Amino acid sequence: MSSERKKNPEHFQLNPNWAQLQQKLKSFAKPSRHSKNPQSETPNSILGKRKERPNSEPDDAKPNPLMPTNDDSRLYAPSKEVEVGCFDSFVVFKGYGYCNNFNAWDSKPSHICNLLNDSQMYDSVTDVLAMDCEMVGVGQGNKSALGRVTVVNKWRNVIYDEFVRPVEHVVDFRTHISGIRPRDLRKAKDFRVVQKKVAELIKGRILVGHALHNDLKALLLMHPKKDLRDTSEYQPFLKEGRRKALRHLAAEVLGVEIQNGEHCPVDDARAAMLLYSKNRKEWERSVKDQLRLKEKQKKRKQRKKPKADINHSLIAS
Repeated sequence: MSSERKKNPEHFQLNPNWAQLQQKLKSFAKPSRHSKNPQSETPNSILGKRKERPNSEPDDAKPNPLMPTNDDSRLYAPSKEVEVGCFDSFVVFKGYGYCNNFNAWDSKPSHICNLLNDSQMYDSVTDVLAMDCEMVGVGQGNKSALGRVTVVNKWRNVIYDEFVRPVEHVVDFRTHISGIRPRDLRKAKDFRVVQKKVAELIKGRILVGHALHNDLKALLLMHPKKDLRDTSEYQPFLKEGRRKALRHLAAEVLGVEIQNGEHCPVDDARAAMLLYSKNRKEWERSVKDQLRLKEKQKKRKQRKKPKADINHSLIAS
C-alpha cells in the first residue's frame, strides 16, 4: 500500500486542514530585502499585530544636542606611556581626555600605548575652549576650593577632566551640588599640577563659560578680558539686566535640561560652548565693536592731554 502511494502521489489525499494551512502560508510571501517600501509590501501577520514594548524608545527620539559634533581621535595628553581603559563609550586617558575612536581597544579592559608627541599634542585643543569647575568647602565650610575642573573644545569633546585635591582640608564635599565624593579625591591630582595644566590649555585662546570669574578665582588664574566669553554676562542672555542661571539658559535657548540634582561639569561646559557656538557671529561682532569703541576713547584722551599741558604752561608763565 505504501509503495502505491509513493508511485502515485496524486491519489494521496492531504488532510483538509493541512491543505488549507499550506494555502494560507503561500499567500503570505516574504517581502524582498531590497524593497524600497517594505511597509507597503509586508502583509499582516497571521498572528496579528505585534505588541509594542512600553519601555522602547520612540522612533522620533531627538539626540542630545550637548553631545560632541566631531569625533577626535587625538586629544590633549602627556607625551609618555599611560594606562588607557574603557569607560562607558569612551577610552579614558587617565584623566587627560577621551578618545572616541577606539575600535581596536573596545574589547580590552586596559591598554598601554604611546600617546602623542609634543608636535601632535594640541591637535584637539581648539582656538575656543569652554571650562566649568565644581567646588568643595574648606575652612569652616563656607570657603570654596576647586574640586573638579573640566575643559572641552569647540566640538564639545572633553580634552581635560580632573578631580583636584585642594591645598586645605575639605570639610564639606557639597555632593548634592558638586557630585564630588570623598573617594573621588583620594587619588586626585594636586592643585598646583592641575592649575599649571589648565593655564597651558587656555593660554592665548578664547575661554567660554558661565560666571567664569568664579572658576578663574578657584584656579588662582587670570585671563585677558578680551578673550573671555561669559554666558552669564552676554547682553542678549540677560533678563532686564539680570543674569540667568546656566540651567535656565540651557532650557530656554537649547531645549536641554541640566543640573537636575548633582551638577555635571562636562554637561555645563558643553552647554556653555553650545550657547556660544549658536551666537558666535553676533557675539564676536559685539566684542570687536566694544574694542573699537575703547580704542577711540583712548585716542581722544591722548589728544586732550597735550592741550591741557599747553594751557597749564601758559598760566604758569
